Amino acid sequence: MTFLPEHAARIARDFDLQALDDAFYTDPFSYYRALREHAPVKRMPDGSYFLTRYRDIQAVYRDAATFRSDKTVEFKPKYGDSLLYEHHTTSLVFNDPPRHTRVRKILSGALTVRAIAAMEPGLVRLVDSLLDSMAARAEQGVTLDLIEDFASAIPIEIIGNLLGVPHDERGPLRDWSLAILGALEPKLSDEQLARGNRAVDEFIAYLKGLVAQRRACPGDPQTDILTRLIEAEPGVPVGGNTHGEHTDAVGFEQLSEAELLHNCIFILNAGHETTTNLIGNALVALSQWPDQKARLLAEPELAASAVEEFLRFESSNQLGNRITAIDTVVGGVEIPAGTGITLCIGAANRDPEQFAEPDRLDIGRDPNRHLAFGFGIHQCAGMTLARLEGRIAISRFLQRFPHYRLLGEPRRGGRARFRGYAAVPCRLDVDD
Repeated sequence: MTFLPEHAARIARDFDLQALDDAFYTDPFSYYRALREHAPVKRMPDGSYFLTRYRDIQAVYRDAATFRSDKTVEFKPKYGDSLLYEHHTTSLVFNDPPRHTRVRKILSGALTVRAIAAMEPGLVRLVDSLLDSMAARAEQGVTLDLIEDFASAIPIEIIGNLLGVPHDERGPLRDWSLAILGALEPKLSDEQLARGNRAVDEFIAYLKGLVAQRRACPGDPQTDILTRLIEAEPGVPVGGNTHGEHTDAVGFEQLSEAELLHNCIFILNAGHETTTNLIGNALVALSQWPDQKARLLAEPELAASAVEEFLRFESSNQLGNRITAIDTVVGGVEIPAGTGITLCIGAANRDPEQFAEPDRLDIGRDPNRHLAFGFGIHQCAGMTLARLEGRIAISRFLQRFPHYRLLGEPRRGGRARFRGYAAVPCRLDVDD
């Protein structure tokens, strides 16, 4: 969809993140283009600002002192004194140093390049088992869903392994994550608020039992994130576990129980929906760009480059938020201290000043300095794992089912912040 110039100017003038129409959820990129051309630093009716230019958004990411991530003030009117407020103001992503620094250090120690590389054989086995199951069901004439049967199953298993959640207890994880992240939408309904709070409550109750089990029987802190977090709790010797054995957690500041529990929830949320969206968005995009699908089949060595392009072309996470700590200037616009800023990652990744032919999918695009994982101190701690999951899942699916076809129109998730599909019915054509 492309707006006429006079229509684009009106779209930019009237744009309100709190009052999005149905057409926006189908194609937000036309709205982003209008904003980038006519109001790249757009003042919203609520007094916040919406940024759509790559250079402005990158500049905000670079300056963590001026543009803060702490959401204690911003989220109070939205969530009140609720579990959602407690969660979103305690987890890693919505905090500034020093809390952000010490929690990120703990998590990063279990997500090293070496640790993630060691996950690859298990990830390949998981993906292949899902593909085997899909092939068997396709031969029986069952209609398959790329999201439910494939894309969403992969990160749930990977994160379940990282936290040591028993396989038979992973059933509720996806619904909990969807409910909690759904409450981050710009406009929040009463139903979303209630569902999100209920999910946090149920998740915390489950985690308390899991934490008690792990305290009694610690895992390997090099691969078990929950054990790493527990070892940095009050009452547990810093630098050793409950048996006094040394770990590389030396120097970690202790976590409160709330920090422990809410950052376990954050780990699921951060790695679940975004990776699901990456895989789902990629497989739909390839079906819509058959030349790029053919190219990837002919040149499988482009798998890593293709993942970067899928991340750019339709970023799983479309929006980020900051608040100004001092009076400042962004893109030539003066912005006072205490002002909320929305960083439109989806718009930045389609900015023609940064990317040639930004609305064209090009799996060999180089350079490709997208902002899908953010930038600066808050850049996604799990991005190496997400890239691995995307590369293995997409490439092995395509090799196994090169003739897959979508059945009808895929159904979007209906979210502004997280862009993905709720359902993608497909046919695998396993006999072709």
